[in-house]
Amino acid sequence: MVKIIEGQLAVKKAKFGIVVSRFNEIVTRLLLEGALDTFRRHLVPEKNITVVKVPGAFEIPLVAQILAGNEEIDAVCCLGAVIQGETTHHEYINHSVANSLMEIGLEHAKPVLFGILTCQTLEQAMNRAGGKAGNKGSETALAAIEMVSVSRQCNE
Repeated sequence: MVKIIEGQLAVKKAKFGIVVSRFNEIVTRLLLEGALDTFRRHLVPEKNITVVKVPGAFEIPLVAQILAGNEEIDAVCCLGAVIQGETTHHEYINHSVANSLMEIGLEHAKPVLFGILTCQTLEQAMNRAGGKAGNKGSETALAAIEMVSVSRQCNE
């Protein structure tokens, strides 16, 4: 018989870390609210959520590394908004942060989720932070719950 592992959207006693950038706070505040609301709706107690605010997206990986190294944290949600400006600065930030977060998750064998918006305009970012395109913070929290479920099942 083939064993099929599929994530559930409910996990018991899971603890989550959220790292959120303060830069572009008009957007990141909405992402954080979306994530927290999703965890509440999926019955994750507030005491099982740790939120760490950092200055910008570039600072997210360091705190994600610290949280991923904490044995009590089951998954880390990383939330931010990098909006294209007049230079290519955003490209360096986006690639560096994405690669770093992937490496952190692999190093710790723990879900480290990329909920960082990489948009061309503030309007696009607002649409992805609770507007027309949903809320990436909420999607990231859902993915974290599902990945903790998958990880636990893989280790059984």
